[in-house]
Amino acid sequence: MRVAVECKSPLLQKSLEIFLQKHLSSLKNCDIVVRDIKMPNDERNFYISSAKDADLMKPFSKAQLILALEKRCGVLHGTQETPFTKLHLAYEEDDEEHLDFAILQKRIEVLTKEYQDNILRAVRAFYEK
Repeated sequence: MRVAVECKSPLLQKSLEIFLQKHLSSLKNCDIVVRDIKMPNDERNFYISSAKDADLMKPFSKAQLILALEKRCGVLHGTQETPFTKLHLAYEEDDEEHLDFAILQKRIEVLTKEYQDNILRAVRAFYEK
């Protein structure tokens, strides 16, 4: 999947470039153009916005973005199976929420461990004086 990013919002532009760095391509050679403006006459347009008619509504995660782009790429090329869906055949839309929850759960575990380490370090420092 080759993706070009063309956004008016510099923040969204940079975020998408970071999320899609492995898939970035020039405007001429891309399969899909991610934009924050609706372009109805361009079939390669992938519209990101807070509007209900957007292809992907803000806010979104990197996983949601990649999945939506892979689905769109599959529709454009007339295939239902994309590289992403081949790797993740077990995931359905309900599982996508589970995947996001698993990422959140892992992040909470990491933060909790850091917090615990900081508390123990402070207690040790107190008693060593």
